Amino acid sequence: MPVSESRRILLGAGALTLALSLVLAEPAYAAGPTGKDKGADTEQSGGGDSTGIYAAAKIQYSGAVAKDGGTGNVTSSDVNWTPPPCWYAPYLGAKDFKKKMSEQIESAKNTPGMGGTAGTAIGEMQRHYEDEYGWTDTPGYKDYNVEKDGEGMFWAAVENPDEPDVLKRSSCNDLPFWVDNGEAPPARYEEAVTPEILAALAYQHMQLPDTKVTLAPEATTKVNLPTWAWLDKAVFNEVQATAAINAPGFNIQATTTAKPVSLKLEPGTPDAETFPASGECAIKADGSIGEPYAKGKSDETPPCGLKYLRSSGNGTFKLQATITWKISWTGTGGAGGDLPNGTFGTTQDITVQEIQAVNR
Repeated sequence: MPVSESRRILLGAGALTLALSLVLAEPAYAAGPTGKDKGADTEQSGGGDSTGIYAAAKIQYSGAVAKDGGTGNVTSSDVNWTPPPCWYAPYLGAKDFKKKMSEQIESAKNTPGMGGTAGTAIGEMQRHYEDEYGWTDTPGYKDYNVEKDGEGMFWAAVENPDEPDVLKRSSCNDLPFWVDNGEAPPARYEEAVTPEILAALAYQHMQLPDTKVTLAPEATTKVNLPTWAWLDKAVFNEVQATAAINAPGFNIQATTTAKPVSLKLEPGTPDAETFPASGECAIKADGSIGEPYAKGKSDETPPCGLKYLRSSGNGTFKLQATITWKISWTGTGGAGGDLPNGTFGTTQDITVQEIQAVNR
């Protein structure tokens, strides 16, 4: 029987589904993200499904991350990029794994109606972990590897709870496998957790600061009057989010860094002009964006700003200010690289009034 087909049969036994869902632990520190080094520490630990099995490894998030383990506010500029839907991570030592797995196997074998293909699958799974029954690229184990207890761990699948597609979320469907301490998982397990995977998860949980642009005039302006917009470098800076996993014999981490590179202004109405015309204001060498308004410049064209061509009437226009952030990462062993740019924006209410003529 082909390896993949055999695995599908094994994994088809509902009572022995071992893809583990993540659960969120209480945050160790739940202060709101405030910049490069402060934020909300939280943990995601391998958790149990109906089998009651729990993974030992935990992903610890720190820095500029969302509270309570939630998804952050960064939107990837690459619509085709998504965080990993699942991965394999350290699970249990040999003795603990034997206790959990043997209990589940015995329970499944005694389940009414557990015969036919499912019963065969359960039997093969038991032989796989007890009697060295394996496949072409998947060796079996003798007595759950208990002779090597403390020398390594069984790794198992973990689902990303923030992945909406259940098929993607459950696509890491190989049986738990053994990895010696200090050794890398076999290459065939492409989804085994790495610093790059942790970097992508840190990206997913990153919380960027609100973008409130300074305007002149502020909040209320006049038709055809240039409105200056700027962000001082002291208002925003790079932010960092770190994801780490620490298990016996396996410790890796990755830090994802976001640096602001540009500001985009969207007036909230087509009856407006932006400066520059693209609405994209680039960051300057000193780290600021735009230029503060100074007295006497009311008739000048701002380097970054906008001009409304009609009144907002009894309402307001929603000015959208979006910062683009360049995202990069570094991790254990000198690994690193770039991730897709991220964006995050906020809106401000702008009242635009007609200029009242005065007759003398």
